[in-house]
Amino acid sequence: MIAVTQNAVKQLRELLESRGADSHAGLRLAVQRGGCAGMEYAMKVDAPASDDHVFDTEGVKIIVDAQSLPFVDGCRIDYVEALNDSGFKVDNPNASRSCGCGTSFEPIAS
Repeated sequence: MIAVTQNAVKQLRELLESRGADSHAGLRLAVQRGGCAGMEYAMKVDAPASDDHVFDTEGVKIIVDAQSLPFVDGCRIDYVEALNDSGFKVDNPNASRSCGCGTSFEPIAS
């Protein structure tokens, strides 16, 4: 399960409309090796593939591939506006630590 705040729903809806995305599109949240903490988040507007997990909140979709799901299951996506950094932020209970910029993390050891 992935939770999405009201602010993130609003911003994502505006992003999808500004890009002319169709009703199947959403925010793809993926995890890949890299960043200063070992793993990093990648986000883009995309349509789901047949083997993706799709989480729908008020008509806004978060799309996660099967390989990334264990790293982000249970997370919360918010949209933060600040003078020096604005964008979608991931609050991830599967991270033992995150970098200062919030775009990369170290997964909890299993």
